[in-house]
Amino acid sequence: MADFEPQPHVPRDDTPASPTPATPAATFPGCTPRHLPRSEIDTWEGRLEFWDAATETAWVAEPTTPYHEKPSRRLTQLVDRIAAERGSAIDCYGSMDLLQRDEHGAPRRILQADESVYVHPRRARLPGPKAMVAGEHDFPDVVLEVDHTTDVRRGKLGLYEAWGFPEVWVEVPDRRAAGRTRRRRPGLTIHRRVAGAYHASAASGVFPGWTAAEIHVGLNETVLSEQTFAVLHRVGAALGVRDGTGPDDDPMLGWHRRQGRAEGVALGRAEGVALGRAATRLEMVREILETRGIILSDPGLAHLSEIDVTSGDALVRAAIACDDETDFLARLRRRR
Repeated sequence: MADFEPQPHVPRDDTPASPTPATPAATFPGCTPRHLPRSEIDTWEGRLEFWDAATETAWVAEPTTPYHEKPSRRLTQLVDRIAAERGSAIDCYGSMDLLQRDEHGAPRRILQADESVYVHPRRARLPGPKAMVAGEHDFPDVVLEVDHTTDVRRGKLGLYEAWGFPEVWVEVPDRRAAGRTRRRRPGLTIHRRVAGAYHASAASGVFPGWTAAEIHVGLNETVLSEQTFAVLHRVGAALGVRDGTGPDDDPMLGWHRRQGRAEGVALGRAEGVALGRAATRLEMVREILETRGIILSDPGLAHLSEIDVTSGDALVRAAIACDDETDFLARLRRRR
């Protein structure tokens, strides 16, 4: 039987629906409810999944573990490399407050994702100093939820959908938590909002061509593989084509590329000068030997590849003192 969980109904249109009423505990598995008064929400610094002013309840999934935190930290590394390949920054805001205000401007509901990503921060209305506020700031292009011991499908995903978040990634890590049901198989699901409702997608709409399977691998590898680097290059290049940018536009990668090109040009010129001087010296030595009646078996002196031909004095002395070609080569080798 398919692993199916019913989702809250949301009207299928392009306008975000009004948020659903206060949510029962069953829709936040893996979380603990605690009373958090509205008067204390501005000074609350802990992690939470969801807070609702109507009940002054915060749903908290603590403590966090390394296996829960790694995927969100890894995502920032992956998108940083994509950004460098594209040539412009991608901003990650971590588990900031995603805030909805009531008609009086007071906090009404708060969500916290495990990671929030703005792919085009220069174009976006970015979060303020305390939170991303719905209606005042742009939604992140992607939010990541890591279901290590939780299950966002049971309620939180419906809230993201109702508010209007464009793309939500739900990652179930390879490392299984003791409290995770075996029905929750490892993998990443991309939920893309189309006509007001989420639909599972094989690939991201924000990061062109980046598939759910590729993202999951990148989030769970102990050390990033060559295959993952190739994927990041491909996705970054595709974004660059859209934006008309490339690696040379990235401050650090562009600097390294310019340095590499400059060093290559300088090295090439130096090698060219050295080769020109070496050819002149060999021609001079050939003339000395021929004047003495010693005809080289290899006029191009290809067998001198193991011999330092940059020392003109050594070549001339060997050419003047040698008895024959064999003696000439032997004298040069002894000077190495």
